[in-house]
Amino acid sequence: MVKKGRIVAFFLIVFILAGLISQTVMGVTKEIKLGLDLQGGFEVLYNVKSIVDDEEITQDTLNATVAALNQRVNVIGVSEPNIQIEGENRIRVQLAGVEDQQTARELLATEANLTFRDVNDVVLLDGSDLQENGASPSFKENTNDPIVTLTLKDAKRFEEVTREISQRPEGENLLVIWLDFEEGVDSFAEERFKENPKYLSAPRVGHVIPSRDVMIEGNFEIEETRIISEVLNAGSLPVKLTEEYSNSVGASLGEQAMQKTVYAGFIGIALIFAYMIFYYRFMGMIAVITLSVYIYLVLLVFDWMNAVLTLPGIAALILGVGMAVDANIITYERIKDEIRSGKSIMSAFKAGSKRSLSTILDANITTILAASVLFFYGTSSVQGFAVMLIVSILTSFITAVYGSRLLLGLWINSRVLNKKPRLFGVKEGEISEL
Repeated sequence: MVKKGRIVAFFLIVFILAGLISQTVMGVTKEIKLGLDLQGGFEVLYNVKSIVDDEEITQDTLNATVAALNQRVNVIGVSEPNIQIEGENRIRVQLAGVEDQQTARELLATEANLTFRDVNDVVLLDGSDLQENGASPSFKENTNDPIVTLTLKDAKRFEEVTREISQRPEGENLLVIWLDFEEGVDSFAEERFKENPKYLSAPRVGHVIPSRDVMIEGNFEIEETRIISEVLNAGSLPVKLTEEYSNSVGASLGEQAMQKTVYAGFIGIALIFAYMIFYYRFMGMIAVITLSVYIYLVLLVFDWMNAVLTLPGIAALILGVGMAVDANIITYERIKDEIRSGKSIMSAFKAGSKRSLSTILDANITTILAASVLFFYGTSSVQGFAVMLIVSILTSFITAVYGSRLLLGLWINSRVLNKKPRLFGVKEGEISEL
C-alpha cells in the first residue's frame, strides 16, 4: 500500500527549501566579502626589521606593528583589511577594493617618524613632542593654501628651539621638518636644491615663537594634508618594513576574473547535475536537490564566518560539489549493488546507506586533514582555499549524506518505488535470481 503522506512530506520539504533559497540567496551572495583577486586591490608581504641594530623582533613588536598598520588602513578608508603575522618576522597586508594603490603602499610603509632638525640635520624636536592627535589639516589664513597644523605638548620647549634657531645667521636659521629621515642617507644640504625635496617644510625662523602651534607649509594638496595629519596621529611604526613581495590586481581584471570563474563554475555544476540525472535517474534528481541546498548552505556559512571569498575559494567550492557528489555516488552505487543482488528496493536502500557511510567518512576525514595542513602552513589564498574546502566537506555531511537519505527515504518508504529498479539505473536483466 502506497503511503502518500511521505510523498506529500517530500514535496513540502522541497517547496520550503526552494522558497527559502530563492528569497535569500541574492542577499547572502551580496554580503559575502570578495578578495582582492575578485574586486581588485593589492597585497604586500613585508619583512619586519628593527629600527635599532641587533634588536630582537618579538611577538609584542609584531602585534604593535599590526595595530599601527590597522590604524593607517583606516586612514585609507578600506573596509575589512586582512593583516596577518607570518612566521617570526613577516607581515602580510591584503587590501581589497583600493583604487589608489600607490598612495596606499606609501602610507603603509612609511615609519611616520616626525623630526624637527636644523640645517645640519641635528634633531631638535621629534614625534614624542607632538600632543596626542595633535595633527590636523587646515588652510593658511592669507592665501588659503592647504597646510598641516601641529600642536606640541610644551610651548616652552618650542620657544627654546625657535630662540636658538632665530639667532643663527641668514640661511642657517631654518627649522627643517622631516618625515622618515634616514640617518646616514638623507641630508638637508643635498635636498634643499631639489625641486621636490624629501623634507616636508623648511621655514625661516626670524623671531622667538612662544606657542604650542606649528604650521607645516608646502605644495600640498588638500587630501595630502589629511593623510599626513592622520598618519602622524596614528603614530610611528615601531619597526622598519621592507617589501619582499607584492601583488596588484586592477578592479577591471578582478571583475573579469569573477565573471569567468562564476561562468566556469555554472558550467561545471550543470555538467555534474546532468551526469547524475542521466546515470542515476531518480536518485540523481534527489542528488540535484541536495547539491543545490549544499551550495546555498556553504555560501551561507561562509557569510556567517565573515570570511573573504577568493578565486581559490570558488575553486574549492566547485571541488566541494565534486566531493559531495562523490558521497552520493558511493551511496547510490551501494544501493544499486544491493538491488542487483536481488534485494527489495527498501532493503537495498537500508543496506547500501549503512555500508557506504564508513567509506564516505574515511574519504572526507583524510581530505579535511589535508586541508587543515594547508590552512596552518599555507598563506593568504591557500588558506582561503583550505577554509572553503573544510566548510564544503562538513556541509556535505548534512546534505549529500543525511539530506539525500532523508529525501530518498521518504520515497522508498512510501512504497511507490517498489519493483521499479529502472528508476535507480538498474535493468531487470542485471538482477540476480535468488
